[in-house]
Amino acid sequence: MNTLIRAGIRQNKGTLIGVFVAVLTATMLATGLGVLIESGSRGGVDPERYAAADVIVGGPQSFETPENATYSLPERVPLPADELDAIRSLPDAARVVTDTTVPLSWDGSLIEAHGWSSAALTPYEISDGQTPRAANEVVVDSNLAARTELGATITLAHGGIDGDYLVVGIAAVTSSDQPDRAAHVFLTDATASALAPRGGAAEVVGVFAREGISPDDLANEIRTQVPDAVTYTGYERGAAEFLDAGAARATLVAIGSSFAGTAILIALFVVASTLSLSIQRRRRDFALMRAIGSTPLQIHRIIAQEVLLVAGAGALVGVIPGFLLAVVMRFGFAQAGVIPLDFALTFGPIPALIAVVVMVVASQLAAAVAARRPARINPIEALQEASTTPSRVGRGRTITGVILGVIGLLASAIPLFVPGTIAVAGPAAAALFLIVAVGLLGPRLVRGAITVFGGPLRHLKSPSAFLAATNARSNSRRLAAAIVPLALGIGLGLVQVGTQSIVAAEATTQSQAGVTAELMVTGGASGLSDDAVAAIAQTSGVSAANPVALSQMIYSFVQLGDPTSDQYPVQGIDPAATAATMDLGVVAGTLDALTGTQTIALSSDAAQAAGVGVGDTISGHLGDGAEVTSTVVAIYTRGLGFGDVTMTNPALLAHTTTGLNNYVLVGTEPGQQAHVQETLDAAGFTVTNRSELQAAGDGERGANSLVNLIALAVILGYIAIAVVNTLVMATGERRREFALMQLVGSTRRQVRAMMRTESMMVVVLAVALGVLVAGPPLIGISYGISGQLLPSISLVESVAIVGSLSIIGLISLAVATRAAMRSAPIVEIGSRQ
Repeated sequence: MNTLIRAGIRQNKGTLIGVFVAVLTATMLATGLGVLIESGSRGGVDPERYAAADVIVGGPQSFETPENATYSLPERVPLPADELDAIRSLPDAARVVTDTTVPLSWDGSLIEAHGWSSAALTPYEISDGQTPRAANEVVVDSNLAARTELGATITLAHGGIDGDYLVVGIAAVTSSDQPDRAAHVFLTDATASALAPRGGAAEVVGVFAREGISPDDLANEIRTQVPDAVTYTGYERGAAEFLDAGAARATLVAIGSSFAGTAILIALFVVASTLSLSIQRRRRDFALMRAIGSTPLQIHRIIAQEVLLVAGAGALVGVIPGFLLAVVMRFGFAQAGVIPLDFALTFGPIPALIAVVVMVVASQLAAAVAARRPARINPIEALQEASTTPSRVGRGRTITGVILGVIGLLASAIPLFVPGTIAVAGPAAAALFLIVAVGLLGPRLVRGAITVFGGPLRHLKSPSAFLAATNARSNSRRLAAAIVPLALGIGLGLVQVGTQSIVAAEATTQSQAGVTAELMVTGGASGLSDDAVAAIAQTSGVSAANPVALSQMIYSFVQLGDPTSDQYPVQGIDPAATAATMDLGVVAGTLDALTGTQTIALSSDAAQAAGVGVGDTISGHLGDGAEVTSTVVAIYTRGLGFGDVTMTNPALLAHTTTGLNNYVLVGTEPGQQAHVQETLDAAGFTVTNRSELQAAGDGERGANSLVNLIALAVILGYIAIAVVNTLVMATGERRREFALMQLVGSTRRQVRAMMRTESMMVVVLAVALGVLVAGPPLIGISYGISGQLLPSISLVESVAIVGSLSIIGLISLAVATRAAMRSAPIVEIGSRQ
């Protein structure tokens, strides 16, 4: 048996190379996504300012929901005063240093300010000058030293309010690398506390261990005495220093998990299709084996062991490119801004091991399914089919395809009966059902299309058109093997980019329609303080000034009988100034009833998801983890444009890291807009008209859109490889057919012309099927998001997806045809194929 298997592999190298490539690329894709998921729990960034402290202590920066989902908190969680006192009393703590970061703006660039005592966490030391001793004195780090000099007066703005500071010293790091993520200045501890939110309460604490005590032992002691605090040692200190590092971990897990399911499903589908095509090409061999007495079990064993050897080798080889793919994706995600540029991935054996096992097991299952027909068929019937493609598609396959297609269509129609964005989940899932349905029903769909549209081709005077149409009709199963991968890539790509375009377009429409203020004011890099808002409101010609703070909230509720949590963008506003500056589209209740954290307004989508209305209560957590239970006092329709949750500005600011507003919407008196804009510009504020306002979550959506495009490019790249692989295999199978055509009188030019016509048929049918797969989900998503049946999608991106995959298909078929015709016809017709 082993001899037969080795001989089969040697004799069918061309066929099995396709299987090898399919498994290799599938393993590469699975390994790359697995590395992202593992890095979400073990990756991170190196500490910079906290490099000298043995243990860093902070509040919990993540929140676990009732359904055991974990959310990263976007705001810095403060450390309670009693926990700080408990840490200071520990016998193994030689020194405890508190740290608070205050954002300042220097000539429009963001810098971070700290109290001088926190310099020991790095450690910084004075390289020139002296430490700050007065409220108007500042020490700059060596990165900023080139911009000023000792004795100079510089203007630092906090919250839009300028302050003059005297440079009295330059600080440099003595025992580690100079921090370069941000530029730092140091004030007196009292000055930094006065500028910081929450009265200067400690955000992070650095603890130095007593001599002879290891950082891990000290961390254990802290956790024992202060169980609610979170300790960080070694490499983990970077997660405490940089909030974006912790958020990046959750982001990588979410990205890897969300795309892993789709990618692995596609990979398994491609591997199964490739195996089926490979075994179909060898039906002559298996027919002869059955005719001379081989049992079905022997056929199964031969195929299984051949696939095990080939797929196992492909899976092992695919691991290394998978690690490289993870590096490429990390770079792309960093450029998109969703993870830090210096975020380090974790390369462990677990993702590779899982990918190899999954692909080998999947290939064995696919081999078992593909071997059923050659193993079970009657020997005489096998010989009859040896030179023809089986024309029938199994009943089970047809029924399964029809069922999945119906499910996909019904899921796409959910928004017609269930309003709001909650219904969009149905059409989003429908795309996968329809893609699999097309894969199962491909031969029947292609045969039907050829029956309808092949008639005109057969009646043309062109011999190549007649041959292509006749060939396609008699070998619809083979043609479907070439069409389905292309249609899969086109359909998946159109759904991904179309969904993003629909959401972004509706968010922009809502924000533009809802802003009634004439101007929008920002404070540059550091936000706007309450004093700045008051100054803006008192400017001559201003009729209303509405400060807006932005953050995130996590609400927990019961949906369909199960506990559910979701993260929503939240805005803090001044209800008294909202009527003159902002129209949220309130349909129930009133925004005037907003007071503190005990009351909120929800978008209609969020209210529907939580199952609440005006007067109901809902529980959740603010961005810094503070738990709140609020009464719904209003419901509005423009949630995509302004955020799904609205509360009062002071209530939200108290739970943000900086305590500063993001922008102020300014209403002006009639005829005073130009005067107000000129006055505010002269005061140092950044003033734009209302058209410049971005919809709530635009930045996050933009980053997510880039992430989706990167992941989509990776998946489409894999599909493109699969398309080339499949087309080369399917065309290579026709060597004898091309040779016979030439022997009976066809010229090489006529054969190539026939294949060009078939190529156009493949591409046109693939585009049609891909558009049909994407159409119902996109229509459903568009109706659920905007109420419009016609989706708003990017024409450029759609054409790019369709055009690139079509060109790949045409080139692959042309190259494969020339390769299949290299041998002389008389030699090829006598081959053992």
